[in-house]
Amino acid sequence: MLITRRHLPRRTFLRGMGATVAVPLLDAMTPAFAQGPAPTPRIGFIYFPHGAIMAQWTPDTTGRGFALKETLQPLAPYHDRLSIVSGLHHRAADSTAVHSLSPTTWLSGVRPKPTQGVDAFAGVTADQVAAAAIGQETMLPSMELATEDHSGLIGACDRDYGCIYMNTLSWRTPTSPLPMEINPRKVFERMFGQGGTAEARLVRQHEDRSILDALLGEATDLQHTLGAHDRAKLELYLESVREIERRLERGESQAARNADLEIPEAPPGIPFVYEEHVGLMFDLLALAYEADITRVFTFMMAREISNRTYPQVDVSEGHHAVSHHANRPEKMAMNTRIQRYHVGLFSKFLARIDATPDGDGSLLDHSILLYGSNMSNSNAHDHFPLPNVVVGGANGRHRGGQHVKAEDHTPMSNLLVALLQKIDAPIETLGDSTGTIAEI
Repeated sequence: MLITRRHLPRRTFLRGMGATVAVPLLDAMTPAFAQGPAPTPRIGFIYFPHGAIMAQWTPDTTGRGFALKETLQPLAPYHDRLSIVSGLHHRAADSTAVHSLSPTTWLSGVRPKPTQGVDAFAGVTADQVAAAAIGQETMLPSMELATEDHSGLIGACDRDYGCIYMNTLSWRTPTSPLPMEINPRKVFERMFGQGGTAEARLVRQHEDRSILDALLGEATDLQHTLGAHDRAKLELYLESVREIERRLERGESQAARNADLEIPEAPPGIPFVYEEHVGLMFDLLALAYEADITRVFTFMMAREISNRTYPQVDVSEGHHAVSHHANRPEKMAMNTRIQRYHVGLFSKFLARIDATPDGDGSLLDHSILLYGSNMSNSNAHDHFPLPNVVVGGANGRHRGGQHVKAEDHTPMSNLLVALLQKIDAPIETLGDSTGTIAEI
């Protein structure tokens, strides 16, 4: 029997004009008669601020067969692939400085050093443990994204703990916080190269409206060597890159049309519409997963003390102000609407990666994602019980379809250890962990 199938290495790139684009996992990357490469593990951490209305988050029953409460209803299509883990507590965040401590302790379980200066000292975060374990073969060991930075909240940080602790979820070392990028164009260019400065980006914007123009020739040559299925898959992938580029350009055009609006420090390339901004960031993360540009990310959907309004769900008051609901039913209802809206945006990301083939499954099948907050009752500013949901197949290692009730005040870090072990990160403890959550 004559075997003519060409075997491509998993890390196959298209190159042109200084840009480098990794291609997705194709059938041709599997040797003839081989079972194929092991699925690539991926992990992500998505944070929302100001806690949750826990009565609309935590299911009434434990184990399997539970019903999703109102806030998590947008995750219904993924019921069998999610675990709600309740009963967890982050003691490292217990303080009067809750807004500064919540982000920086969420993935570390370590109380940072009190300081308003540059001598910050915190704990290595779970995402960076993951990056050391599974991110070293990718172009970007990890990605850190957000939708808001400190520019609109100068001085709005907690006593004793400076803004450095509020501005990121990710710490590579105890003294090395990683900045979170809010500009989708900068994220795109970090992924695909070209334009390291504002001047260079402007030149690129005028001279090369699509980064793919320089790559299409090589892509065409590659397609000639592929079977029909791989050609179709590569074309779909390239079209998704084109769509990201088109959306970036639309966002910048919108910013130019609204240049007379008084929007403080809105960098070019950031859409004015929040849903478009979040969606674009999630699309970039999906693309980074698909192209194996990164396997690890953190995404802060909104910042602590954010006073963003959400007219999309009929909330005209600022989020932080509304979060201090004083147990008033109307304000609690507004909080629930905001929280469900955020979950809905996350659900769209899940749909995108669930629809993206990856080896013998989808990107969602081979990923494990933590969606949650490091605050429970925003009115009380407490950290027990924390809202957490784990979604994804984790290469068949996440059971899903269950509500796991841990013993009250179990360290949140136990869940982080469990997630890291799902991707074979060599870790037994993290921060104040006392074990793991074996049930997920």
